[in-house]
Amino acid sequence: MKLSKIIMFVAAVAILGLFLFPLWGITLEAPQYPTPLSMDIYINKFEDYRPHDIKNINLMNHYVGMEYIPETIPEFTIFPIVIIAMSVLGIIIAFTGKYKWFLGWFILMTLLSIAGMIDFYIWEYNYGHNLDPNAIMKFTDKDGNPMGFQPPFFGSKQILNFVAHSYPGIGSIFLGAGIGLSLLAFFIGKKESKTA
Repeated sequence: MKLSKIIMFVAAVAILGLFLFPLWGITLEAPQYPTPLSMDIYINKFEDYRPHDIKNINLMNHYVGMEYIPETIPEFTIFPIVIIAMSVLGIIIAFTGKYKWFLGWFILMTLLSIAGMIDFYIWEYNYGHNLDPNAIMKFTDKDGNPMGFQPPFFGSKQILNFVAHSYPGIGSIFLGAGIGLSLLAFFIGKKESKTA
């Protein structure tokens, strides 16, 4: 079996790491919480980093009118199906396809990943801006507009007396590795075709 096809096979299997490891993590630090509150976002669920972290985040967010973090969202049904389908497609391509198909898989996975990041940003925006007007505590910006509490998409951000951190998890590394390996498989396959 050609090296390019082996690499493509590894790429297709690597993205399944999303089912084992978190895709993203959000942490909130504040003086009143000596131990930060954190949650991991998997491809199919939200999960406490430490016991009751999500419950405590929900209680805290309730005071400023933010919605509770739900048990599930539609993406938790859609994303696993997409990843399994792309993994199966990648494996089929690895065994039966030509190297040009590796590039097609790379492009499709890249586009799907971008769509996922856009969806994540929109979810964060809505979560941080659709506030209950009857919230116990109300905060406004310098212009008197209701203040949003959107966590950062990537990086760290000061929100009142909290510092919110948002960074990719190990699952994102598996996803990135899979996408990158498929591009590597394409270039190696192209080189193999010239020497065949």
